[in-house]
Amino acid sequence: MTQYSQAVRTAQAYYNSDDAENFYSRLWGGEDIHIGLYESATEAVVDASHRTVERMCAALGPALDGASVLDIGGGYGGSARHVAARHNATVVSLNLSEVQNERARRKNAERGLDDRVHVVDGDFENIPFDDGYFDIVWSQDAMLHSGNRERVLDEVARVLAPGGTFIFTDPMQADDCPEGVLQPVLDRIQLDTMGSPGFYTRALERRGFTRRAFEDHTRQIPRHYGGIHDTLVEREDELRDSAISTAYIDNMKKGLQHWVDAGNAGHLAWGIMIFDKR
Repeated sequence: MTQYSQAVRTAQAYYNSDDAENFYSRLWGGEDIHIGLYESATEAVVDASHRTVERMCAALGPALDGASVLDIGGGYGGSARHVAARHNATVVSLNLSEVQNERARRKNAERGLDDRVHVVDGDFENIPFDDGYFDIVWSQDAMLHSGNRERVLDEVARVLAPGGTFIFTDPMQADDCPEGVLQPVLDRIQLDTMGSPGFYTRALERRGFTRRAFEDHTRQIPRHYGGIHDTLVEREDELRDSAISTAYIDNMKKGLQHWVDAGNAGHLAWGIMIFDKR
């Protein structure tokens, strides 16, 4: 049995909790759990989150068609299902939350995608596949939960075939972020550090990758977390009556506001990063 790191165990316990499951499935619709690309301030998170998936697919272009894809930190499997259904790809969704994975498998079956989307219990610090197994590795807003991102990138480089592509988003600190200002955010996610565009670029270049693009959408961070915060406030009474604890809701409102404040202050970064393995 794989021995998860402390950071991974912390994230696993969080996403397996009843509070988290009810919150994310109700506010995000049980399909995606990642930052959206919003076209208006009033757009629903479900639509904006799905647009991120579509934008990433468009960025990959024809290389995605018929590809073997690994989604690390696949959540409810929404991205995996979209890629499999729209691009005739075979997708593995590797995810640490058994609760989320159960929902993902049900949705795969409902949509007739059992043979194209395979949900695997596991974590991205120990990817259970052979070297060079995948054409594309995909990730959305998951790597921040690792306490050892160097290890995650080692594993990505290992399982990705030569000439393959790593495409991801991740909430990051800005390259010029002053020391100490993100402590409220770090406390919220129970980690000591965050990645940055410069960190990922340097670390992946050392592993034989070339950066193709960083499509910067940092402005979406305060819009996204602010929208979730406002929706939570609007639906607070309803959510309290649906098995989400008062303590969780109160902590979530505070945590979301920390993301909004840090984003508005210019201390965060987010966007679509694409790296090609040489």
